[in-house]
Amino acid sequence: MSASTDLPAKFDPSDPASFANPYPGLARLREHDPLHFDPHLRAWFVTRYDDNKALTQNLALSSDRLRPFFGSLADDRRRDIASIIRYLSRWMVFTDPPEHTRLRKLASSAFGVRRMNAMGPLIERRVHRLLDGLQGRREIDFIAEFAGPLPALVIMDMLGVPEAELARVKALSDRVALFIGSARLTPDKYAVAEAATRELADYFLGLVAARRGHPTQDLVSDLIAARDPENGDALTDDELVATCILLLFAGHETTTSLLSGGLLALLAFPEQIERLRAQPALAADAVEEFLRYDGPNLSQARVVAEPVELHGKTMKPGERVFLMLAAANRDPAVFERPDELDIACERAPHLAFGWGRHICLGFPLARLEATIAFPALLARWPAITRATDTLDWHASMVFRGVSAMPLQLDWHAGHRGRPHQRQ
Repeated sequence: MSASTDLPAKFDPSDPASFANPYPGLARLREHDPLHFDPHLRAWFVTRYDDNKALTQNLALSSDRLRPFFGSLADDRRRDIASIIRYLSRWMVFTDPPEHTRLRKLASSAFGVRRMNAMGPLIERRVHRLLDGLQGRREIDFIAEFAGPLPALVIMDMLGVPEAELARVKALSDRVALFIGSARLTPDKYAVAEAATRELADYFLGLVAARRGHPTQDLVSDLIAARDPENGDALTDDELVATCILLLFAGHETTTSLLSGGLLALLAFPEQIERLRAQPALAADAVEEFLRYDGPNLSQARVVAEPVELHGKTMKPGERVFLMLAAANRDPAVFERPDELDIACERAPHLAFGWGRHICLGFPLARLEATIAFPALLARWPAITRATDTLDWHASMVFRGVSAMPLQLDWHAGHRGRPHQRQ
């Protein structure tokens, strides 16, 4: 499939329209300039599927991109973000082997398949409690009242954080996101993120101390108990706190965007929403298609550690690279009819969670939550329409999602809303 000549020249991170609908500009880059250097961000964009899949596994591109940045700051600036430096630099997503291998191995022992399988009944209860609270409502904000609370409550249940703390920890996690994925010009982003990180760290330090004395069945207790069977290695207190903050942050951010992005995709393709409503057994396949069609990660960021040659160009040490997963998942060389949603189509594996050693640790949980949620909400809501055509998309090179999603619910069966803009 060729990119149309009337598409934007490229994906432009300085233009809000590019975040609202990045796909035409990314398609143009993918066809005509698959390794593109963006002058605004002074970074490379990689847009083809095969290139992205290969580079996610290439150690010449480093995930350790925070510590070099921290090291470049003046002493007073480092003091201003001391908690961010202390904890976020220990997030496994910002490390390379062998440190990444060690952290992931220990966390995976507590965050494994058995725990995920046991989460099903809890997720179902959370889904239906939220839907019960919306019963009969004609207008809702899907983000604030369902897609945001659901994954936050689930990961809090896993960590042993009381439900009464939902508003607080959700707000703190959102403030940490300012440092990770927001535009550089966001006012006071570092100060706000530093205060939030410090407050979350204090909370989890207290929780870790409590669980050391009295272990329970929660994830924090399992992380404390995790040991490498070969050498008895365990997570330090700083690593435990960092991992808890990471799981809280990633555990709700990604799934919120998966739920909202999936529903937006269904509303853009009404025949697919009716297909899933009639065949709820397709839910797992539908979730994979939502992730491919418009997943929660626009990109993964890397820093060049060693020179990389690609498409006749050289990425040099120290330069930044954005692996544009969203572009890769619409690559017509890999996916037939890539700009269409088809919940029953057999496709190549998507790259929505990355690939290889850095594939998202919590992706089975996100998939499970969405697989349970979509049949439940479609069974409850006979007809769904968007209340506005204008959505506020995150101005982030990493995360893809909206801050609010007003919906109108028609409780009279048989009503059909108008289709919405496809991306």
